[in-house]
Amino acid sequence: MNDRPLFLDCDTGIDDALALAYLLNCDVSLAGISTVSGNTSAKQASINTLGLLSLAGRLNVPVAVGEHEPRDGTFGGGAPEVHGQNGVGDVCLPVDGTPRTETGVDLLLHLSHLHDGELDILAIGPLTNIARALDRDPTLPQRIGKLIIMGGAVWVPGNITDHAEANIANDAAAAAKVFAAGFHITLVPLDVTLQHIFTDDDAAVFEQSGHPLHVALATMLRRYIDFYESVDDVRAAPLHDPLAAAIAVDEVGITEARSVAIQVATEDSGERGRTIAGEERPGVQVVTGVSADASAIIRTRILATRNHL
Repeated sequence: MNDRPLFLDCDTGIDDALALAYLLNCDVSLAGISTVSGNTSAKQASINTLGLLSLAGRLNVPVAVGEHEPRDGTFGGGAPEVHGQNGVGDVCLPVDGTPRTETGVDLLLHLSHLHDGELDILAIGPLTNIARALDRDPTLPQRIGKLIIMGGAVWVPGNITDHAEANIANDAAAAAKVFAAGFHITLVPLDVTLQHIFTDDDAAVFEQSGHPLHVALATMLRRYIDFYESVDDVRAAPLHDPLAAAIAVDEVGITEARSVAIQVATEDSGERGRTIAGEERPGVQVVTGVSADASAIIRTRILATRNHL
């Protein structure tokens, strides 16, 4: 692992919550968090994030509310059928702490100057905030070490349409701008996240720890598994955002990846949000395989929270 400063951009739903709990136990400096509308609204995502930080005893991490609306159109209300009405499986989290008065975009740009050349970004929601930051300062990629994105379905079907993954499809215009901006991008798409899962057994392990954060995560995880069971009759939930987090901090090793150029379909059609791989000027590392023990690594790291309190 590494101790580079990391900026987290998220739409705090259930898998975001698992990713955050994971990161809080890693040897990484979580420099700041911005929220964006996706699984839930940017404002609700900030409330969820602060509640999770409170349970972990880490309210020192700055949280700022980012963009509510996508670049084109309006926020569609999130995914309550997947993440519950509040984004975290309708689990009641502590109401503790307040977001920063600055916006999520302001916080990102400030930290990019403070940690010039050292700051990494982990984006696990729609890319609206990153695109808005580029509007404000097109030189942002020059100050960022790497940008790790959970999103896309490159060589597999999507999860919101036949072709598109939710984070990309929820703001395809923002994604297109980000992929064209010159960041050093590692893309963690459905191609790999669907290969790694948590089950009811993992939820039971979290619950048995007795830590308030773990108990909350267990309840959320069971709700998440309920949704996936309703879709494919299997009680297992893929580790979309936690896997991206584990790759971002280099704790889970990449075993297969391809360097390609990524274009995002932005037209209003059935193709909207599709991530298209091309060979011209490849610059995006698309992860397609990681070490087989990824889920066990993530579970163990989350459970280490008890040692922080």
